[in-house]
Amino acid sequence: MARTTTVEVDGRSLRVTNLDKVIYPVTGTTKGEVIDYYLAIAPVMIPHVAGRPVTRKRWVNGVGTADEPGQVFFEKNLAASAPRWVHRHDLAHSDHTNTYPLVEEQDGAATLAWFAQLAALEVHVPQWRFADDTTSRGKVVHHPDRMVLDLDPGPGAGLPECVAVARLCREIVSGMGLDLVPVTSGSKGIHLYARLDGTLASDDVSAVAHELARSLEADHPDLVVSDMKKSLRKGRVLVDWSQNSGNKTTVAPYSLRGRERPAVAAPRTWDELDDDLTQLGPHEVLDRVARLGDPMAVAGTGEGAEDRLAQYRAKRDEARTPEPFTSSRRDGDGRPTFVIQDHHASRHHHDFRLEHDGVLLSWALPRLTPSSTGRNNLAVQTEDHPLDYGSFEGTIPKGEYGAGTVTIWDAGTYEAEKMRDDEIIVELAGRPDGGLANDGGPQPPMFVLIRTDAEKRQWLIHRMDKRKHLESLRRRGLKPGRSEDDAADGAAKDGEAREGAAQEGAAKEGEAKDGVAKGATTGRTSGKAATRAAKGGAHGGDEVAVAGGDERGSTAHVAAAAPSDLPQDVSPMLASSTDAVARRDLARAGTDDSPWVLEMKWDGIRAILSVDPAARTWSVRTRGGHDVTAGYPELAEILDRVHVPAVLDGEIIAPGPDGTPEFGRLQTRLGLTAPRDVERARRAAPVELVLFDVLHAGGQDLTSLPYSQRREALEMVVDAGGTIQVPDAVALPLDEALAVSEKLGLEGVVAKRRDSAYRPGVRSTDWRKIKHAQHTDVVVVGWRPGRGERAGSIGSLLVVTRTPDGLRYAGRVGAGLSDRDLARLEKKIAALAADEPIVDDVPAAESRDARWLSRGLAAEVEHGGWTGSKRLRHPVWRGLRPDLASSPDGTVDA
Repeated sequence: MARTTTVEVDGRSLRVTNLDKVIYPVTGTTKGEVIDYYLAIAPVMIPHVAGRPVTRKRWVNGVGTADEPGQVFFEKNLAASAPRWVHRHDLAHSDHTNTYPLVEEQDGAATLAWFAQLAALEVHVPQWRFADDTTSRGKVVHHPDRMVLDLDPGPGAGLPECVAVARLCREIVSGMGLDLVPVTSGSKGIHLYARLDGTLASDDVSAVAHELARSLEADHPDLVVSDMKKSLRKGRVLVDWSQNSGNKTTVAPYSLRGRERPAVAAPRTWDELDDDLTQLGPHEVLDRVARLGDPMAVAGTGEGAEDRLAQYRAKRDEARTPEPFTSSRRDGDGRPTFVIQDHHASRHHHDFRLEHDGVLLSWALPRLTPSSTGRNNLAVQTEDHPLDYGSFEGTIPKGEYGAGTVTIWDAGTYEAEKMRDDEIIVELAGRPDGGLANDGGPQPPMFVLIRTDAEKRQWLIHRMDKRKHLESLRRRGLKPGRSEDDAADGAAKDGEAREGAAQEGAAKEGEAKDGVAKGATTGRTSGKAATRAAKGGAHGGDEVAVAGGDERGSTAHVAAAAPSDLPQDVSPMLASSTDAVARRDLARAGTDDSPWVLEMKWDGIRAILSVDPAARTWSVRTRGGHDVTAGYPELAEILDRVHVPAVLDGEIIAPGPDGTPEFGRLQTRLGLTAPRDVERARRAAPVELVLFDVLHAGGQDLTSLPYSQRREALEMVVDAGGTIQVPDAVALPLDEALAVSEKLGLEGVVAKRRDSAYRPGVRSTDWRKIKHAQHTDVVVVGWRPGRGERAGSIGSLLVVTRTPDGLRYAGRVGAGLSDRDLARLEKKIAALAADEPIVDDVPAAESRDARWLSRGLAAEVEHGGWTGSKRLRHPVWRGLRPDLASSPDGTVDA
């Protein structure tokens, strides 16, 4: 008999049975774990499925195994036994009508849990919402609010090929004024989503997607196919455009997949496509969302040019809620209006709304409207609201979206100093008795909203001090309303720049304690030994000209302060990758008249240091927040080289004999804590600290200052030398800077906007990384078993390169291996098993659990250059190369 229990989810009672029933036999994943995943992912998944008819794909007895797959069936119609609280909507087909379930914000988590209880592992939805329907001559016409491209690799192709095609798609779609968000499908390929304005019908969107696929196929016939015939797909990627049809569905973002191992259709960032891309499991996705948020949030909603309120209406029933559905109201003296509403819903929050382009742009403020300049509050962008919502007060009934009481906290008009899609600065004129006038904050109330990532709907809101803000603009030669982009020809050349989320608070005047005036030097591009290597320049004996930050900009002052508690949980700002379009824009980066500065990209580990020289305390935290202070005792020298309490950003590197940072040497230092182990590793691989930013100094938060001023402050705060280095920017055009980087054996360069604020934990397009990419022929001589999702298969391949002196070990490659690659390699490897390697220079640490081949297999990898120890840097598998010649001694099988 099935064991039944009743659980409560957001006030709804749900009967669940057999929670310990195994749904994924290979991993032992149970129904209870599936339900737990959907409950945990619901807050970020629901916006991507709300308002859409849900088709479920069910595996009642589990997914089975490769040899005995479980039975699966699609379910469209909502059964009569479904809980009454499940939202639903009828959809008429040519010969029948289906009642589809909906996953709405209200009861959405409970609905997803109910799906999981029925073993409906996969959730499929179309690209349109019910609110987007129109009727033409008796026919329902759907208007999608997003376009999807399904990149499906054929036999012999895998995720690396999908990534290459995704980048080609992105370049074309960007030219159409649309942004694409990649989603690893949880199966074999990648989905690409673009938000649409809702003005096109499904047939029109399909036609656009089809033409895009055909265009890619014409330009890249060896890589792309637009025809679904299986016979045409070998070694190529199908760009499936057909899922934009009004009758088609696509597996929803964050849905589980019913494959042998649990995997998720996981939204990703474009930077992740540079990394060792794999399909993600549910635990990885939940951890990632907790750390990074939802990369697809910007693509998950529809905002129509003609009907910006489509999503608003999709979430509400006009017959059941008193909320307004029109935009007729227009108050004030011609200036745009604002309203801040106090919303007592399931969680108390403020709704911050600004009139713009015929609607109210809206943000939810979970920690209410900030009343001081001392903090940045989270602001989550929600759907656009009708103008009449600006005067709405009342109670939204229980069971409806946003149920609770709404009152107006303040309202009035506003003036916008800046109104961009990633930054908004407004001065509000509210009611004399309103909340803003009586909350104790600076008057007049002035706010800046900063979007924290180009691919998210998460923002920060900051209360500004107008007097200080105007003084900041005056110092930088700007006027209110004149952005730094508008003044680029003047302000950028002079090293002037915009401030970030807290523009007025961090640049207080003061006397610098023991300030170090440091001029530009020549040839100093890295640590001590790399400095000597750099003097050879990019062209024979020419010296490498470098500039010490921005000497022409206004001086940043850092005041002395008593020992104080420094932030200990700061996450570093991250650089975005650079595609072909962005690289063209960076061609002049590094030159005097460019808004971009270039720095070398170091082959080490990112480090955030908190230093209080007076208290003689210091700490080092990694990008992931781990305290590794004990592992690098030589960096205690920083206590004698920093003059005031400070939080610094940099990279720990382990220079080799020639001064080139070697990540392989640094690996011997990772994870060590025992003093004896640390000291032994320290003698063998000493490290240096390369500093390139300062976040906090002398009691001041400097993150809102522009890069050029933070660099000035860094050079004043730190007396570089010994193991502590402050490399200068590279005053060369991008191509020449890359040539220098390659000559030094570094990863590449990083371009940073002179006017960019420091945004902790954000991967920003204000910083761009440009890495070297090379292809090299290698020979596979062995392999190491996989773990986790690759358990029982190949984890990584041990490869060597051919040299005039024979085969030389070059490292391991695990990235880029598709399921097809692994199956092909396993067959070949099984016939070549051997007890001993055919090379003798594989390090013991890497050969410990290795399995060897009697003959090598010729192959090709993509990589980011070579380390000082002649190892491949970040290799990615490209495939076997049977076309290459075999070796005469029979050690290599081509």
